[in-house]
Amino acid sequence: MKFSQLGKSGLKVSKLCLGTMNFGVDTDEKEAFRMMDAALDAGINFFDTANVYGWGKNAGRTEEIIGRWFAQGGGRRERVVLATKFYGDMSDAHDGPNGEAGLSAYKLRRHLEGSLRRLQTDHIELYQMHHVDRNVSWDELWDAFRIAQYQGKIGYVGSSNFAGRDLVKAQYEAKSKGMLGLVSEQHKYSLITRLPELEVLPAAEEHGIGVIAWSPLDGGLLGGHALNPAPGSKRASDQTRVDKYRPQLEAFAKLAAELGESEANLALAWTLAHPAMTAPIIGPRTMEQLDGALRVVDIALDEATLKRLDEIFPGPGEAPRAYAW
Repeated sequence: MKFSQLGKSGLKVSKLCLGTMNFGVDTDEKEAFRMMDAALDAGINFFDTANVYGWGKNAGRTEEIIGRWFAQGGGRRERVVLATKFYGDMSDAHDGPNGEAGLSAYKLRRHLEGSLRRLQTDHIELYQMHHVDRNVSWDELWDAFRIAQYQGKIGYVGSSNFAGRDLVKAQYEAKSKGMLGLVSEQHKYSLITRLPELEVLPAAEEHGIGVIAWSPLDGGLLGGHALNPAPGSKRASDQTRVDKYRPQLEAFAKLAAELGESEANLALAWTLAHPAMTAPIIGPRTMEQLDGALRVVDIALDEATLKRLDEIFPGPGEAPRAYAW
């Protein structure tokens, strides 16, 4: 495994991040335990989750599975750079309207305590806002994060699904308070979803924010099975989107075959090649998928390959040149 620093922090994380969104949903607890052990053995030290994973009435289930895995001991917790997120609705009878989706000092305190309890740990290395909430001031948020850091409950602060303007605003307000600010932005980014190149990725790179790509296979569309899905699979029921991108997916599959790589690994390697990128999130449902992704960090794409990928999946350009002289 290869490692890099997370944004402008001194924290070293693996260039692949283990996403846990499927744990307790499509992946049972026993298989999740096996995958987390295998990820550690392969050198992946960066695990990402969120308080809402498990979804709906089962929100929190994924964090609970990770917590029970940590509880087995064997240095598991000490070897993991743990990232979780808050923003979503985790309300109960005690919260009332303050439990609804959004950000606030109240939610940060309440939801952090809930995550720590479910994860069976006393600290979280990277605590991320799962979405921007422009109705809440940065004075409120940065003061709340500062308290959590002083208490030793979180190490660093990250964001997710922020626009470029939000990243810049967050860093400006943090600097005015003498704080480090955001060290990461988790953002949807793939060969199909390249809009972040317009504003978000340049802003992150300029302000020392490491980018963590979620859905780098674009919901499995770039995973190699979209053109010939198994009967009854999720992809088989989503043929409208497959048909929209069919010519591009066929050209992509041809290029991957020429290179002797799987489509999934080619897509991940392309994502990882961006200079702003810290790590793409891999979200395996099975051990086979995890094993297949491990060699991505050793794939070096030459300029000719990158150019062909740009031709197949054109990007939006970079602002303002993309829409002005």
